[in-house]
Amino acid sequence: MCEKLKSIDKGVLFMLISALLGALNGAFTKYLSQSMDPFEIVFYRNLIGVLIVIYSLKKYHISINTSKLHLLFLRGIFGALAMVLFIYTIATIPLGEAVVLNKTSPFFITILAYYLMKETINLKTFIALIIGFLGILFIMKPFGVEFSYEHILGVLGGFFAAAAYATIKKIKDIYDARVIMLSFMGMGVIIPLLLFIFTPYVKFTMHVESYIWFLLIFMAILSTTSQWFLTRAYSLSKASIIGIVSYTNIPFAIGFGVILGDLLPDTYTLIGIILIVSGGVLVSRKSKNQ
Repeated sequence: MCEKLKSIDKGVLFMLISALLGALNGAFTKYLSQSMDPFEIVFYRNLIGVLIVIYSLKKYHISINTSKLHLLFLRGIFGALAMVLFIYTIATIPLGEAVVLNKTSPFFITILAYYLMKETINLKTFIALIIGFLGILFIMKPFGVEFSYEHILGVLGGFFAAAAYATIKKIKDIYDARVIMLSFMGMGVIIPLLLFIFTPYVKFTMHVESYIWFLLIFMAILSTTSQWFLTRAYSLSKASIIGIVSYTNIPFAIGFGVILGDLLPDTYTLIGIILIVSGGVLVSRKSKNQ
């Protein structure tokens, strides 16, 4: 019993650290997006992260199991798409809103579990889903002038984040945390590069400003560290517990966003945040009970 409690406490602590580092990384991303294309930020952040992880893998000589490579590949695709959409929304809408929309992932995890794993959705869970998606509507303000497709992309990022988190539980006992991180960081390099080569929507430029490269390296370290703590948190504790604790990055992100010039959330946005967090907690508690 004591060992179980100790494991849960460690997982919660790791998630708190991940939430703080993730919000801080989002703040640097928003600041840097004033000078760089968001897809450039994704590319360079992940490229530096890949180099860090590869160095770590070589140093500790970790072997890679080939039995579940398809799940590792899916984790990479889902995680990279979630990151691309998340960073794009950070650059285009207030930081707090971008983080909240990304935190819709618990609702999508429940829906995916219903369709893919045939888990039941009881009345309490259904109400939680309704509450969460009402929160999304309050933030997106579909009947007002502030509605934009960036909000839709933010919700889509939450969906891919849910798919990525679901795969972690499948492969956490097979692959080292650094291998899992490498899978989506590698895809985070490939996807922006393909968009740059084959589409006119992504532009890479040569940056000579030293502060940009300092921030990119610092962000890569922050991101890599945050993802390591997140992956370990989900490995050490129940996803339901960690999912609730992960909402602490919302106040962190709102605070950093205000420092960078974002307005404080208006009444509708604040109501939306409360609804999404409440729905997410209800969904997580349902999962914990099961």
